[in-house]
Amino acid sequence: MSGTTDQGATIWLTGLPSAGKTTIARALADRLRGEGHRTEVLDGDEIRTFLSAGLGFSREDRHTNVRRIGFVAELLASNGVKVLVPVIAPYADSREAVRKHHEAEGTPYLEVHVATPLEVCSDRDVKGLYARQAAGEISGLTGVDDPYEVPEAPDGRIATQDLTVEESAAALHALLVEGGLA
Repeated sequence: MSGTTDQGATIWLTGLPSAGKTTIARALADRLRGEGHRTEVLDGDEIRTFLSAGLGFSREDRHTNVRRIGFVAELLASNGVKVLVPVIAPYADSREAVRKHHEAEGTPYLEVHVATPLEVCSDRDVKGLYARQAAGEISGLTGVDDPYEVPEAPDGRIATQDLTVEESAAALHALLVEGGLA
C-alpha cells in the first residue's frame, strides 16, 4: 500500500435531489476500496434516520444536520478514512462551516458539485419527491420550492447528465489523484 492510502479526506458531494450524488459516491467507494483505501459513505437519508432523527427541514435544522454530518466526516477522515458524503447541503454557509472545521483540524476536504440540471433530476425522480411535490403532497423540496445555493467555486463539478456513473466516478477519482488523496 502506498502512503496516500492512509491519508483520510472528506469528499462532500452536493447537488439537487436525484442528481446522482449517492450513486456516484457508492461507485467511487467501491473503486477506492479496491485500491486498498479505507472508505465510508455517509448517506444523507441514513444520517437523518440514525444521527439527526427529530430534525426537520427548516434552514436551522438543515444547518444542524450538515454540521453533524461534517463533524462525523472529519472525525473519520482524521483517522485515515476517505469519507464520501452525498448530502444536498443546500446552503453555502453550512458547507463553508464544514470546510472551515476541516481546515481547523488540518483534514483534507473537497466539495464537489454534482451539477445535474433540475429538469434531469425531476425526470430521474429516484425517490418520487418531484412527483409528490408537483401533486402538492410535500413542500420544501430543495431546488423547487426551497433554496439550493449552487457552489460558486467548488473543488470539482460533475455534470452527470453527460456522463455514465462510471465516468462520473472516474472524474471524481481523478480529482482525488490530482490532490494526492488516491
